[in-house]
Amino acid sequence: MKQVMQPFGTIQRIVPVGIDALMIYFKGEKLDEANAYCQQWVHALTREKRGFSWIVECVPAYDSLMLVFDPFTIDSHGVYMALSTLATQDVSLEKQQDIKVLSVWYGAEGANDLARVAQTTGLTEDSIVQMHGETIYKVYAVGFAPGFAYMADTPPQLHCPRLSTPRKRVPKGAVAIADNQTAVYPSESPGGWHLLGLCPDLLVDSHNYASFLAVGDSVKFEPISEQEFRARNAS
Repeated sequence: MKQVMQPFGTIQRIVPVGIDALMIYFKGEKLDEANAYCQQWVHALTREKRGFSWIVECVPAYDSLMLVFDPFTIDSHGVYMALSTLATQDVSLEKQQDIKVLSVWYGAEGANDLARVAQTTGLTEDSIVQMHGETIYKVYAVGFAPGFAYMADTPPQLHCPRLSTPRKRVPKGAVAIADNQTAVYPSESPGGWHLLGLCPDLLVDSHNYASFLAVGDSVKFEPISEQEFRARNAS
């Protein structure tokens, strides 16, 4: 049976997930509050002045953080003690972020579920496009595929359940929504979300798999025409 360590500060619980990793869960009455705590801890843990050379990787998600450490340098108890020390210090983070803008050809060929979304929500297709494009989203997690960023929150009026049967193929660059989330498929893959259009922007570097979007980023979608999409996609 895995040991669940006692909580402290903004941390709800810490669970060992192997000899070299801990899963840290954060408190919060709402998801954005827990995610804010997660981002604060990522920032605090990775600041160079902290001197935590044993950290291998920090993998943040919605309300949790997987902390991977070097087991030849420190054990899980040592990590816990380091976190306990850090918890007594200032981990607050108020940072003004630029908004990253992604372009979308709404209603694009091969990525157009606007009629289905309109039927589900009762909105017009123009209203769907306008509402999706006017919202500023926050990246809560990056996963599923390299560069695939889970963004929330879509307006309640746009909430649609996932498809009952996922597609076997979703085109690269497809902009999609499901429940309260939106995302862009950085590469062709299976998927069960409703498609609104296509994005020509590069979301992941093919050489080092670095993602354009990171957890904590603010993102807005900007409509472009079919001509603009094709011109940018051809370059």
